[in-house]
Amino acid sequence: MLALTVLMDNTVLTDRFYLAESGFSLYLDADGTRILFDCGYSGAYLANAARMQIDLRNLDHIVLSHGHLDHTGGLYEYLRMLEEARREGIPHRAPTLVAHPWCFCPRTKELGQNIGSPLRTDTLASYLPLTLSDQPVFLSDRLIFLGEIPRIHPFEDTPLTGRQIHLPDGRVEEDRLRDDTALAYLSSQGLVILTGCAHSGICNIISRAQQVSGEDRIHDILGGLHLIRSDPVRIEGTMSFLQEHGVERLHPCHCTSFAARCALAQQFIVEETGVGLRLAS
Repeated sequence: MLALTVLMDNTVLTDRFYLAESGFSLYLDADGTRILFDCGYSGAYLANAARMQIDLRNLDHIVLSHGHLDHTGGLYEYLRMLEEARREGIPHRAPTLVAHPWCFCPRTKELGQNIGSPLRTDTLASYLPLTLSDQPVFLSDRLIFLGEIPRIHPFEDTPLTGRQIHLPDGRVEEDRLRDDTALAYLSSQGLVILTGCAHSGICNIISRAQQVSGEDRIHDILGGLHLIRSDPVRIEGTMSFLQEHGVERLHPCHCTSFAARCALAQQFIVEETGVGLRLAS
């Protein structure tokens, strides 16, 4: 069984008194494997987890959806929590960090502003075991890190932004977010797909999940869909694709606009998502 808790999102569920920020983080228990999926922008997700009585000192994996600051910024605070646990003799362990090899590359936009991870690969490797892969990785028998997502649906192509990524070999190129990935869980009802921002396109992600898992049914999708200011062609293409693939329900959040959620709610079961949400599949 997959049990998940939203530790960080742009909003909090009604009558739940947690912290929110423009960021994203989930806690997962996949058949006993404990995973932190993304780390928000700050350490606020740690405060939320503590108030929910979730112990993040005893994880098997930290998994990152991509290298943007609002998903990796909280790594620094996580490492500080582990160091304090070591000094104080609090039980803890160092989880394996799973991400695309380009996840920790510097990323710049106008005026040289860095919008990528505040920590680099060599720093993280001195604290945590790393699994950096552009290929799928089975985190448990039924939970899959999808690796690099092939961009196969033309309506999900995104325009150039002028943002750049600084690669390990010294090259600097347009940042097409090749490191953007997702998780897929093989539930008895079909795939549960978990995204951070879905920069690579939610339909591309679904196709990758189906190809890797061998399962065509889509039970649920939870996470950011990066439908912020999407043009009508992308919205229409996404809606048609989700209908054709029999998506049962959606939990869009983080970088999914109100307009996109309203459009999706006309065709699908769309459930409110925010900090404090707990689900089981």
